[in-house]
Amino acid sequence: MVKSPSENPPPQPDPAVAVCFSVEVGSHNLGAFTGCDGIGCEVVIEQHEEGGNNGFVHQLTGRMKYTNVKLTRAVDENSAKIAAWFASLNGTVQRTSATIVARTADGKPVCSWSLVGVVPVRWTGPSMSVDSNKVATETLELAHHGFLQQGAAK
Repeated sequence: MVKSPSENPPPQPDPAVAVCFSVEVGSHNLGAFTGCDGIGCEVVIEQHEEGGNNGFVHQLTGRMKYTNVKLTRAVDENSAKIAAWFASLNGTVQRTSATIVARTADGKPVCSWSLVGVVPVRWTGPSMSVDSNKVATETLELAHHGFLQQGAAK
């Protein structure tokens, strides 16, 4: 039996596919990155065995741990923005907020994450050699204390 077009369900939208991640840390717009790893958290679980109870082990919840976020991209004109940000720290690192926005090829936001208590952990610049024709990349690693609720003040 063939269904009429009016009986066919509407097509489902494509899943969210991001091609770049725009990043702002504090008041510094660091530009777009092509890779973003480590957005996540976990609840630390402590196991407690109770004497005489052999049926199960107590799973006690502890604190939340947030993984470091690693952002990567090819070296471009925005690379100087990271150096300017580090220079503005004047050797004193203070925690701030950050926003990471996943964007489509046409710049439309797919999803965003607002981080609180952000500090830079590491910046790794490109390794270049005349013997290699690889694209020069850089990596920025950020530590944070968690996520801000959408719409919350920074």
